Amino acid sequence: MNIELTQIPEQAKKIADSLKGGEIFALIGDLGSGKTTFVKAIAKNLKLRHRITSPTFTLLHCFPVKLKQPKKTVLLYHLDLYRTKNFKEAKSLGLTEFWGQKNTITFIEWADKISRHLPKKTKVIKFLSR
Repeated sequence: MNIELTQIPEQAKKIADSLKGGEIFALIGDLGSGKTTFVKAIAKNLKLRHRITSPTFTLLHCFPVKLKQPKKTVLLYHLDLYRTKNFKEAKSLGLTEFWGQKNTITFIEWADKISRHLPKKTKVIKFLSR
């Protein structure tokens, strides 16, 4: 799926409304293309009250969110791999232990850095710069 900045609110709502748990999203795009803005929009649609910022320096943020249907609480993981050098560094965050679990949803910015290690069910979203 390709998304332009102007499409983020609409696409984020569609995706937020469809979340069931276990999803993994690979967010790919240039600096400033909308990856973090997209995760913020997802969080807003899920009524998350925490301030969403890019985890560029912390690498990983985790928030409990309530899904609409089925009504359940899951953990939303937001990763930013911009500063990582390889899959080994990403794996050291515990990434493979939580991705794809039914009680998690994972959004990975700069996922192209580990693309060959991503599970087959990963949904790739490319952010188009103008």
